[in-house]
Amino acid sequence: MKAKPAAAPRPSRTRARARTTSIAAFVVLAALVPTTASASGTQQVEAELPYVCTLPSGPLPATVRVSAEFPERALAGEAFTPSGVTTTVELPDQAVADLAARDAAGVRAATRLGVGVAQNAATATATWRGSAEPVALPESGPLTLVTKGDVPSVAGRGDGDLTFSAGALAIDLALEAAADGTATDAATAGPGSLTVDCALAEDAPGRGLLATVPVGTGTAAPSGSPSSPSPSGPAGTSGAPDDGRPDGPGDREAERQSERSPKVLENTPGTAADRDEVPPCRYDEQHPPTDVSLNAYVTGYANVKKMRGAAYLPPSCVLIEQGIPVPGPPDPDYLIFDTVSYANFHYQERRQTPPFEATFLSFDFAPVKATMVLEQTDTMRIDSRMKMSMTDFSTTTDTYVRAPLVLHVLDLEVNGTPLDVGSECRTETSLTSEDPDPANFPGDHLVLYGRGELLIGQPATGYLLLSGGVLSGEATIPAFTGCGTDGEDLDRLLTASVSGPGNLIKQVQGQTCAIAAPVFPSPTNEGQCTEDLQPYEIPVAEH
Repeated sequence: MKAKPAAAPRPSRTRARARTTSIAAFVVLAALVPTTASASGTQQVEAELPYVCTLPSGPLPATVRVSAEFPERALAGEAFTPSGVTTTVELPDQAVADLAARDAAGVRAATRLGVGVAQNAATATATWRGSAEPVALPESGPLTLVTKGDVPSVAGRGDGDLTFSAGALAIDLALEAAADGTATDAATAGPGSLTVDCALAEDAPGRGLLATVPVGTGTAAPSGSPSSPSPSGPAGTSGAPDDGRPDGPGDREAERQSERSPKVLENTPGTAADRDEVPPCRYDEQHPPTDVSLNAYVTGYANVKKMRGAAYLPPSCVLIEQGIPVPGPPDPDYLIFDTVSYANFHYQERRQTPPFEATFLSFDFAPVKATMVLEQTDTMRIDSRMKMSMTDFSTTTDTYVRAPLVLHVLDLEVNGTPLDVGSECRTETSLTSEDPDPANFPGDHLVLYGRGELLIGQPATGYLLLSGGVLSGEATIPAFTGCGTDGEDLDRLLTASVSGPGNLIKQVQGQTCAIAAPVFPSPTNEGQCTEDLQPYEIPVAEH
């Protein structure tokens, strides 16, 4: 715990109690929210669009609702990320019959929505990914799937309206059998999976328009004109080396069009240049590596629903022991392997994150600062299932991280004055999530989920244990205990202000460093390890 400044002379106990209560009344969990957590000037988007989805029985109508928050305006070159993105797909009852015919009793959905981003005459495409908790097939009526997930940042290149329009939608369905399980042979060992492709209906209002964000000072650039100089040369020139051959008209126009296109940012992780800002992440004598040892940095944000904000979790070191893949359940369409790995936070020989501070201006004038850590109560477990298609050899990998973590509040300060919470102020149990397999994974723990995809000849996308990516989940914050000193019990106040369900968490893991076979940066390789075998990549948190 940090040392506190010398206390001022103590007023009478009655006055002290009144002062503590008045401070705590507007402070306590506001301290979990950084000043940048809440953005002003946002527009809420709610779009309902007709789609046509292709299922085994044929094309069927579907309704897709997209909700998100966009800024009311942005500056040219300023990147922003739509927040609170939710995709709700309503499939008709015939789709339910199709899935039931494949012996499915429930589904877990992941969505990939193509979003066209346009500014003036230039365009770009972003992929909005989402995942959902398992749902049972309804006995009658439509099937509703609600997914939330990753959205890349976008930046306009110049002045002019930036528009976002929904396009093609793919729904990956992991089909879940009935609990009693009636499979009798390899061909019927499970209902498997299904990808449903959906196209925007021709009569969709506004051709799928979701939102319009004005960019710049308010005067749009003329259609077709360059929005800004090229990063590598004056406007109208190419930054590519001159090979002595004149460009054709089509090449020059394509190049100019590319320079004008809105920029879709996939939130690239940081580099080793940030190393002095993060704690060390290496194995040592107390934690010697094995042949399957990995290390990586993770960072992210955790929403505090009651406070309408998010707490920033700084880059933290994780030591991972990668498991050996074993054959999964047989499937006639896929080759399946399951891998179980284990991990621990590593900070000053403790299984916890580094202490992190969050600051909040309560009532817009009273600065509040909290210092906290997340502490493990047991080893984290990482379950990954890789499925390779037997037709095109594409692979998908679903990963679940189960982490028993308590939130420990170390210090609170209000306008520079400590509010003493004591040394044992923490949640009673681990942060908890609804586990998709509670029978095999009982107990209190946080669950984070990520999906990775790999197509032949293309870079991997999404989350994979080795290369990292985004993991997300939803947590319930338990009641607090042990908070307060000198007879001041702050447990109930913290619990009332903070505890509860529906707190979204988004974590970004960087590329791992494989200790037994390190990859160092070179002209032909991207770095995975530093010379002293720390992770080379330091990820950047995403809202």
